[in-house]
Amino acid sequence: MSQHDHHKPSEVLPPEPERGAPPPAGGRRGPHGEHAAHAASPATGHADHHAHMIEEFRRRFWISLALTFPILVLSPMIQDWLGVAWRFPGDLYLLFALSTVVYFYGGWPFLRGLAEELRTRTPGMMTLVAVAISTAYLYSSAVVFGLPGAMFFWELATLVDIMLLGHWLEMRSVAGASRALEELARLMPAEAHRVQPDGSLQDVPLESLATGDRVLVRPGEKIPADGRIREGVSSVNESMLTGESLPVTKRPGDEVVGGSVNGEGSLTVEISRTGEESFLAQMIDLVRQAQGSKSKTQGLADRAAMWLTIVALGGGALTLLAWLVLLRMSPAFAVERAVTVMVIACPHALGLAVPLVVAVSTAMSARRGLLVRRRSAFENARRLEAVVFDKTGTLTEGRFGVTDVLVFSDQYDRTALLTLAASVEAHSEHPLARAIVETAPDTHPVIDFRAIPGKGVRGMVDGREVMVASPGYLRELNLEYPDKEVAPLSAEGKTVVFVLVNGRAAGALALADVIRPESKQAVAELKALHLRPMMITGDREAVARWVARQVGIEEVFAEVLPAQKAERLRELQRRGLLVAMVGDGINDAPALAQADLGLAIGAGTDVAAETADVVLVRSDPRDVVTVIRLARATWRKMVQNLAWAVGYNVVALPLAAGVAYGAGLLLTPAFGAVLMSLSTVIVALNARLLKLK
Repeated sequence: MSQHDHHKPSEVLPPEPERGAPPPAGGRRGPHGEHAAHAASPATGHADHHAHMIEEFRRRFWISLALTFPILVLSPMIQDWLGVAWRFPGDLYLLFALSTVVYFYGGWPFLRGLAEELRTRTPGMMTLVAVAISTAYLYSSAVVFGLPGAMFFWELATLVDIMLLGHWLEMRSVAGASRALEELARLMPAEAHRVQPDGSLQDVPLESLATGDRVLVRPGEKIPADGRIREGVSSVNESMLTGESLPVTKRPGDEVVGGSVNGEGSLTVEISRTGEESFLAQMIDLVRQAQGSKSKTQGLADRAAMWLTIVALGGGALTLLAWLVLLRMSPAFAVERAVTVMVIACPHALGLAVPLVVAVSTAMSARRGLLVRRRSAFENARRLEAVVFDKTGTLTEGRFGVTDVLVFSDQYDRTALLTLAASVEAHSEHPLARAIVETAPDTHPVIDFRAIPGKGVRGMVDGREVMVASPGYLRELNLEYPDKEVAPLSAEGKTVVFVLVNGRAAGALALADVIRPESKQAVAELKALHLRPMMITGDREAVARWVARQVGIEEVFAEVLPAQKAERLRELQRRGLLVAMVGDGINDAPALAQADLGLAIGAGTDVAAETADVVLVRSDPRDVVTVIRLARATWRKMVQNLAWAVGYNVVALPLAAGVAYGAGLLLTPAFGAVLMSLSTVIVALNARLLKLK
């Protein structure tokens, strides 16, 4: 029981969506022009259904568990083992009644699953569980009403409990998988400020916006729809949508994307695309397509259950016929032999082999800040060959910092130049200004501060006119500066601003996205594991190459649009590589869904986390290495447990069938149950020995 999608019947467990995709049925888009949130609404219905299934298994488990205790106390076999005799008139009928409730109520999902698997001719775990509990129930019921033999109602109850618990826990672990499309839609604001013909503003829902409408976007607000700026100048943060780390200055005539965040200025935007035509709606489509195209991995436990089902059913039937027809033994003896075979093959150990390892592995993951959301993909991490990192917010912190300080004048040193620049930038709301202020050791009072749109800021600091200006402004004024020092920084994709004091260039500051200090170590450790680290980003080639050199990555995909990221992943997969994707932004969601393993940096967006298989809560790239190492260790334990859970049957099943009867060796159903329980204990203990090397 590795994945609930391994249990075939859709009526018992709904097919697990591929990283949040809604089911194919009901996955239609809304009418043309509908708000993007409506396009994700099918996921809401699926999430509600999934939550209902989780609640159903939880309820069945607790009720069955409560009934198991009196069943254990009333079972003659358990009393014999404990050396007690808690008998009273009608106790066996009470035992039968309680067990009947557990069988039909607790076991109903498996009985229903048996019917579905037989209908689709895909016998698996559901068939095995249903046959095991049915054999125990029918045989034990016959004993209650006169058939000589032993009762196994306790075996029935504990098996139902364990299987319900396993289903409940694994369904709960993937409960958020259907929310990715909803998180995408939440990027959009609820309302927009539409400009009326008379110039007044009216707050309207996004659904009422039409092409040609004009809306006002105030500082710090989200842009409500794709459009073109008609009035205003501002910097717009599109990093969550495009991957471009630097906020982009937007002027009249420039296009803006719905969902991006306006900076320090007010903008009047004319709407050009709404609903399904919008950039964000297309992103929703990309996520849905990538999720729906992923094929599900058949689990090792499912294959083992298939063979054990065939062996158990075939072995039980052959044993019954052999003793009845060929050896002409009594029906009671033949049924007892067949029941022993079924009890020996009872999938306690097999059912726990994978979930117990996963439970230990999940606990270890949680302690290390790793949230495993899709176990099948996590287990496949052991076979990865390449790890593709997004740049902004993943290898870098997604914020700007000063990387270089160039001093052109002997009158100033590095500290003094930073202090002057930070003093005037402290009055600006631009992201680069904040980076300079955070780097400077101190600031001085400023008077007569002015911002010059598109050129820089100026003010009087300690009686000197200080200006932080763009390179274009210096060229406009024909001011000289040592280009040989500045050019290499610009070639690396860094943003260079100049500090002018009294009209002369006193120095320059180079800014870039701050690289996480852990990134270089993470890349080195991946290489030590014989994996190929790569980087993909929407940023400029020069920026990408500089970051790649700093962290030790050779393979870089730069200037990749969001729609192209998933395609680049598909190209790698077509080359035969099993690929992991590590990202944090909305633009990473389709690629996270396409990858064989999607890893979301925890400090990123909700949609990235919802689309990923594993969430790295600590936002530490080194945790990617931890995920892969833990996946490898987890797989080793799973294989060991499955080998034991199935392997002991090779010896025990023939003995249960009575092949050594002539030598005086005959396993009773009670001893068969002991062997089965011992196998379960061994599997449980082995799972606890899981360690991360």
